[in-house]
Amino acid sequence: MRSRSYGPDLTPPWKKPTPVPEVAAEPDLVVEEVGSGFCGAVVRVEKTAEGLTVTLEDRFGKLRVFPMVPRGFLLEGRTVTLVRPRAAPAPRGPLLSASGSIAVPDARARVARAGRIYVEGRHDAELVEKVWGHDLRVEGVAVEFLEGVDDLPAIVAAFGPSPDARLGVLVDHLVPGSKESRIAASVTDANVMIVGHPYIDIWEAVKPASVGIAAWPRVPRGEDWKTGVCRALGWGHLSTGEAWQRILGSVHSYRDLKPELLGAVERLIDFVTEPPA
Repeated sequence: MRSRSYGPDLTPPWKKPTPVPEVAAEPDLVVEEVGSGFCGAVVRVEKTAEGLTVTLEDRFGKLRVFPMVPRGFLLEGRTVTLVRPRAAPAPRGPLLSASGSIAVPDARARVARAGRIYVEGRHDAELVEKVWGHDLRVEGVAVEFLEGVDDLPAIVAAFGPSPDARLGVLVDHLVPGSKESRIAASVTDANVMIVGHPYIDIWEAVKPASVGIAAWPRVPRGEDWKTGVCRALGWGHLSTGEAWQRILGSVHSYRDLKPELLGAVERLIDFVTEPPA
């Protein structure tokens, strides 16, 4: 018969596990992962098939993704359990589009301008549409893809740019000495703006943390870049189209893209929509 002066748990106090506080994984919170000793600031929390993960960025800009397991982190030397932050209250300010601009609710698409923006491939066009689609429809700017820029001078000549029909072109791997830079330099029409980003492919303009990886793999010279990326990431069972849909699905706003791409697209939109002098 049990005495009523005792509770059901007869474990001595010194044998009971010490309670561990739960801490919301808010952006910029600095913690240390217990197993690896990696210390960094919280960049994002994501839900995966295996559970919640947190991406940390150290002082050198290196990113690593960790599962949010109980007692998995140290905060100021104390063991804590990271938990998902509560959803922020709805903002009272203006509604923003995926590009960060002020959204125009229920806006009808403007009749397309004579000016255009050309991008290299289908993936480029889909990414631009996902982030800047609202802005482009409000401004009446159509985006078309070229399947490469090898014939860019002839494409520009066929378009016939003018002050009332400016042409913007977004080019991959636009770095000094590249084939793309030489092609871009051959186009000198003042009504054409050619800008680009330094990445081999538009995939790489998506932040690795947004995709749930530490970094984009280095692919040996001579190997198809997309195929090499899929192999290195363990996506060999996916086609490049399926891999791209996985990447595109991880992009929700401009925050998921690298600054080099953001600046390039914004410049093109401004150039194409600027009134003629």
